[in-house]
Amino acid sequence: MDNFELKPERKVNRKSRVWNFLTVVVVLGICGLAYYFLIIYNNPNSPLNPFPPAPLPTLYQTVTPTSTIILREATWTPTKTIQPSPSRTTAPTWTLLPQMITPSITRTSPVMPTEPTPTITSTPMPVSAEITHLASTDFHPDKNCAWLGIAGKVLGTDGKPLQSKTLIQLGGTLDGEAINLLALSGTALAYGQSGFEFVLSDHPIASTQMLWIQLLDNSTATPLTNKIYFDTYGGCTQNLVMVVFTKTR
Repeated sequence: MDNFELKPERKVNRKSRVWNFLTVVVVLGICGLAYYFLIIYNNPNSPLNPFPPAPLPTLYQTVTPTSTIILREATWTPTKTIQPSPSRTTAPTWTLLPQMITPSITRTSPVMPTEPTPTITSTPMPVSAEITHLASTDFHPDKNCAWLGIAGKVLGTDGKPLQSKTLIQLGGTLDGEAINLLALSGTALAYGQSGFEFVLSDHPIASTQMLWIQLLDNSTATPLTNKIYFDTYGGCTQNLVMVVFTKTR
């Protein structure tokens, strides 16, 4: 008898067959479910869908009205009717009878005689004044043009220098500065026995009616003249204002 060994019979594993079968069933189930969901996704209203979507509301289409223009006839022309205005009837004129007219009496005031208006005559000042413009070098040759002043003299009724002292006042403004000076006649003999002088600046200054001069009584300060306004000039030939007072009575 030959030597050989008998191999044991191989046993079939039944558990592996069961698991293989279940695996195939699960794979088929997954494929079926995927196909089912694909059908519902493409057609939600499919009878296979247990939860179909709600039907959409019906949309109503609105009709836009169109207006139709009615054309008038080509020969139609509007006409304007003028209504006649009512005429006014003039009221009758009434004439008053003579006995109905009441006469009016006009009273006239008596004419009173007018009294004559008294005439007021002002008394003239007892002194007159004469103003001229000279060069200061006529009396101050050493000053040349570096001088500006007012000078003069007081004369009596006979034209001779007045021996009694009188007061001369100079006022106003010059070059923006107020001027208020006093002088006595007979204190500046260069202009005569009754001469006077006011020195205002070391150079000529032009002004128009800004300065005034007045003669006063020495004892009572009563004005013997009004305020006499005068001009000054900026030239060297008119930088001395000469004022000559003369008594008239």
